[in-house]
Amino acid sequence: MPLYEIETDAHIFITWADNEPTATEALADAYPTDTILRLTRRPRNSWVISKSALGSVGTPIDMCSIARDCLAKSSGDKLHAIRLYMAETGSDLEKARRIIESNMVMGW
Repeated sequence: MPLYEIETDAHIFITWADNEPTATEALADAYPTDTILRLTRRPRNSWVISKSALGSVGTPIDMCSIARDCLAKSSGDKLHAIRLYMAETGSDLEKARRIIESNMVMGW
């Protein structure tokens, strides 16, 4: 079964589905008010997030736990979570965005 990545105005949604209409239905069930910005069939059936791309290799803090906490505090609002993450860690905008988006994919 293919893996689909659906970016909406509020989320990045990853799901297995037989086809694009089924993936779209899965998104509509979970987030009925979201507007689809991009729908991509992933080339493989797994999703990998590189810790080195996030800048988390060798750091003394658990960036994923902080990111998930920021997402919880922001009720899943990506922009607010990015701001919270930047305030808590001192990260720049790009690093905070990558970490927050990656943790959204992991289902914070």
